[in-house]
Amino acid sequence: MADERIRKKAPSGRIEAEYAPFAAEKAKALERDLKATLSCDVDFGPQGRALFAADASNYRQVPIGVVTPRTREDVIEAVRLCRKHDAPILARGGGTSLAGQCCNVAVVIDFSRHLNRILSLDPDQRTAVVEPGCILDTLRNAAEEHHLTFGPDPATHDHNTLGGMIGNNSCGVHSVMSGRTSDYVERLTILTYDGHVLDIGPTPDETLSALIQTGGRQGEIYKALLALRDRYGSLIEQIYPQIPRRVSGFENLDTLLPGHGFNVAKALTGTEGTCAIILDATLRLIPSPPCRVLCLMGFDSIFEAADAVPDVLRHGPAALEGFDDLLYDAVKRGNVDHRGLRFFPEGKGWLIVELGGNSVAEATAKATALQAAMEGRCAASIVTDKKQQKQIWVIREASLGATAFVPGQPDTWPGWEDSAVAPERVGAYLRDLKALFHKYGYNPAVYGHFGDGLIHCRVDFDIRSEEGLATYRAFVTDAARLVTDYGGTLSGEHGDGEARAELLEIMYGPDLVNAFRAFKAIWDPDNRLNPGKAINPYPLDANLRLGPGYDPPKVETHYAFPADKGSFARATIRCVGVGKCRRKDVGAEVMCPSYLLTNQEKHSTRGRAHLLHEMVRGGVIEDGWDSAEVEDALSLCLACKGCKRDCPVAVDMATYKSEFRAHHYAHRRRPRSAYSFGLIHRWAQLAEPVPWLANFAFRTPGLASIAKWAGGIDQGLDVPAMARQSFRRWFRRRPSRTAGERVILWPDTFTNHFRPEAAIAATRLLEAAGFAVHIPSHPLCCGRPLYDWGMLDRAKTLWEQTLAVLADDIAAGTPMIGLEPACTSAFKDELPNLFSGRKEAESLSHQTIHFTDFVEAHIDRFPEPRRGGHAIVQAHCHHHAIIGFDSELSLLDRLGLTVERPPQGCCGMAGPFGMAVETARYGAEIGERALLPRIRAASKDTIIVADGFSCREQIALRGGRTAIHLAQLLAERMLS
Repeated sequence: MADERIRKKAPSGRIEAEYAPFAAEKAKALERDLKATLSCDVDFGPQGRALFAADASNYRQVPIGVVTPRTREDVIEAVRLCRKHDAPILARGGGTSLAGQCCNVAVVIDFSRHLNRILSLDPDQRTAVVEPGCILDTLRNAAEEHHLTFGPDPATHDHNTLGGMIGNNSCGVHSVMSGRTSDYVERLTILTYDGHVLDIGPTPDETLSALIQTGGRQGEIYKALLALRDRYGSLIEQIYPQIPRRVSGFENLDTLLPGHGFNVAKALTGTEGTCAIILDATLRLIPSPPCRVLCLMGFDSIFEAADAVPDVLRHGPAALEGFDDLLYDAVKRGNVDHRGLRFFPEGKGWLIVELGGNSVAEATAKATALQAAMEGRCAASIVTDKKQQKQIWVIREASLGATAFVPGQPDTWPGWEDSAVAPERVGAYLRDLKALFHKYGYNPAVYGHFGDGLIHCRVDFDIRSEEGLATYRAFVTDAARLVTDYGGTLSGEHGDGEARAELLEIMYGPDLVNAFRAFKAIWDPDNRLNPGKAINPYPLDANLRLGPGYDPPKVETHYAFPADKGSFARATIRCVGVGKCRRKDVGAEVMCPSYLLTNQEKHSTRGRAHLLHEMVRGGVIEDGWDSAEVEDALSLCLACKGCKRDCPVAVDMATYKSEFRAHHYAHRRRPRSAYSFGLIHRWAQLAEPVPWLANFAFRTPGLASIAKWAGGIDQGLDVPAMARQSFRRWFRRRPSRTAGERVILWPDTFTNHFRPEAAIAATRLLEAAGFAVHIPSHPLCCGRPLYDWGMLDRAKTLWEQTLAVLADDIAAGTPMIGLEPACTSAFKDELPNLFSGRKEAESLSHQTIHFTDFVEAHIDRFPEPRRGGHAIVQAHCHHHAIIGFDSELSLLDRLGLTVERPPQGCCGMAGPFGMAVETARYGAEIGERALLPRIRAASKDTIIVADGFSCREQIALRGGRTAIHLAQLLAERMLS
């Protein structure tokens, strides 16, 4: 077909190009046909198009629409209808591509939500058949039951898809042992744009001849492939780099050559969705080393670490990673769990070497031999503990996010993050690459798969100005020449997409690039599969998400957004798209409970961030703060703050949601539950003199139904009963104690009016330790339930009251001790964000400390406890995300308890979320993922500990057990 690209000039004269937009009337006709024919989700509206307009790269292209197939038949029918309307198609997996492969002006077919199963696993044949949306770790976990694994394992292994790995020919940390994805592709079932379903794989000569003689579409394809092989075979043998990490271009055409089995499945691997659509893949599995240890080596520089690679490789490592001092510092300063850094020996450049064996002793012996061989060249330490090893790998896997937004440093971007050379040349190449970076004024941290000669980095490119883009283009052109001179490749893992495809002629020359074009034309002659990527690409500086044309309006906000220079627009681009929020196994982390439940992009932190970005920039979402699409996506955000802690770039969706709703509902009525829960401090104070009356209203049949309806509360749930006596009343009536150091105990609304036992226990404990416990002279509230619904003006009013009442204690620096994690986190998080620059607000935030942190800091003053027992501990999300849970665990250890923490993070209650009529069923389902079944299965003598009021109520209402605050358990063990 004729090239449909249109060309335009940027203000500087730089030439951009993009495909002519798909006509709106054609899109509407296609949408009608898809919705009339398919039973799956079809979204051509602003929400779907905004969600899939970007990936993890620098690029943005708004799709025509999104189809989320449930079955293979849905895919085939969707392609048929797209072909009928002449619409381009982008097959998409996890959307984590760094070179722009996963965004296009096309119909996006999202395989990740439903077509994600393992269809079969044969441990005897060591093969598995998977759907393209299957997550890598889903396969690896299933294979490990048979002591097998899938070799390649990128850092995104717990949320990337195997279809995407095949598209990119991904590798990963263990590629030094196991190679590239193409090494494991046995067969593919594919769908061509013209509607043919083909089973492809290795093709013996007699089979090849028979297929060509039979004719038909498959025969035509194989005949053309044979002709392409014969024409370009000698050139392929002559020019293709013979290095482990060759991923640029159509890098597997050599599998069509004689002696390679004419393996068409391998030849298609790495073509980035530009030739065919994968329906299923038969993959080879390999034995998994049962035991592994790490040897960490510290060198005087990253260059010396790179020089040591050939010598380390002689010891047969399973993984060999490099890590420089700039990355070390970025990890230490960023949002990454950096506990693993304590195991690194002295140095300014490191190698992380993993060695495997059939036993820990065997693996340790290999590590010891390596350590001895490297004596005098580096400092080295051996790590055998699996938990400690995991902490080290967490650091390495989070490197991309850790280097994106380093406080006090320029923002960094992909673009030249993936070059590779032969392992024996990595030291020399890295020196020249660093020199080239410095020549252009860049100073990136570097890391990567040094055992395969691959260098990863994010670079402080200026992509916002025309001058900066000109420098960027000049740099990547010089960098392409440099890596080619070293016999290397532009990409060793992430592919070319739009970021590097324009540079392929430097690496391969014009004739081989013509061979790539011919290969694509054999499969997709009309250029309808992922056009403009990999082959006949857009310019590398076109279609930029944040290019010179990006000029978002400045919006007035309630929060200060200090981490984003006071800009909400900048906050919405904090997400770098790596998709950690899309994991299915979160362990002790929290992010992202709603995505874990629905498996929908709009309910992931990444999806919500992309929607907010599109809302700010306008175009796709045109109604700004009034957007129903953004509100829909945020409606299932539990405001758990898990993303602020667990996201490697600290995307803070709870705050973004609060800000959005403050504007969205400024001139419209909120649901009833927003007022019943949001103003709980007011209703509780009114009911304090007559708590029995409130309990009567919510417990009397008929009357309770009316009360729940009025409050927007789910009819199937019991409302927590108010205490007969509030904590404040108990505190006023008790004998006062004035001796000792003054502390303020914060009687939050929930503890004060509903569960005062925790505050009473805390008071007794603190006084036993010699502290003089006081409470505020007037009833106060941090307004925690107000933030979720954006009632920020009301929240600010409550804070002003708090600052006034506590003025003397703030000035005196009196410790403020919180018992409820949700409220303590409000002092640490919302207070300074809403009152940025207010000295008294910042002082109060610093003076506030959670009860368990305070006790742990003064543990020598508390009595020795009775020890023993077993406890299930549910950490409140805010405790995990804002406060930190280490002190809690330390105190539980002092009690001699065997502690169990259920996985999957959030309990599902999350304040009003688990009780409001709009969201109660989702809160129940989140709880049922892990926590509630474990609670029900616990023995009667198992202690259930949960500091969060919401967590305790979820456990009581839906788990049938009573949970206690740690203060109650400490008082019981220390004072009785």
